[in-house]
Amino acid sequence: MNFQKVPLAAGLYFVGVPIGSARDITLRALDVLASADVLVAEDTRSLRHLMDIHGVPLGDRPLFALHDHSAEGVVHKVLDRVRAGQSVAYASEAGMPLIADPGFELSRAAAHAGLPVTCAPGPSAVLTALAIAGLPTDAFFFAGFLPNAKAARRSALEALREVPATLAFYESPKRLGAMLQDASEVLGTARQAAVCRELTKKFEEVRRGSLEALAADLAARPVKGEVVVLIDRARSDSVNQKDVTVDLRAALARHSMRDAVDLVAQAHNLPRRQIYKLALEMSKE
Repeated sequence: MNFQKVPLAAGLYFVGVPIGSARDITLRALDVLASADVLVAEDTRSLRHLMDIHGVPLGDRPLFALHDHSAEGVVHKVLDRVRAGQSVAYASEAGMPLIADPGFELSRAAAHAGLPVTCAPGPSAVLTALAIAGLPTDAFFFAGFLPNAKAARRSALEALREVPATLAFYESPKRLGAMLQDASEVLGTARQAAVCRELTKKFEEVRRGSLEALAADLAARPVKGEVVVLIDRARSDSVNQKDVTVDLRAALARHSMRDAVDLVAQAHNLPRRQIYKLALEMSKE
């Protein structure tokens, strides 16, 4: 038993839960789950199973399900409980709350009502994928799930083409092949990407390569399980190093090193670490 039942002030507590391995939960998250007056979950069965694994009793405390079909009614119940002086803990089915998750409506309603909101943070699939994919992490853009329909999906990808950051998506394994094929055609066949699946679980796997190669690979070897897709930012075919140097000197004369590096990296669509290295060399001159 690795939790403590602690007094919690009235308020809404968002709780990060594991994305795979049950041992990834934090001690503070267990404390909140053990101590809250009311529990709310995207999937009540998943939360009860997690609590059983860690020996956290539900007892006679209410456990509400919050999903797309129940959101409005449950949100009102939760806010009423907090107003009455109770502590309410919300957990997603997996990972950090509110990331592609119905808990957003609860968070927004509580904020608008001026009620206390805090978070016991935990694992995140998108951050875990970024840590192991080998793609730039200085800036990333999380786009959630792309539309199911092909035309809408391609339009969404087109809008992201020039975003100066690593693109991150959640995707169903059933649509993964089609999504990668569309991404290859819209964003460029040579753009580098990584498909990360079943993170922290027994069959964790990362497939890396160009969008064209990954689309072909997934067509030949489909996958199962939870999937995060990361796609590198667009790269300029030819960058004039002299222009970069001139722009960086000018930016450093007007801004702090941090701001100058950010401005030049974005202007030339280059990795921030590359511009930062150049700025450090300039500072030694």
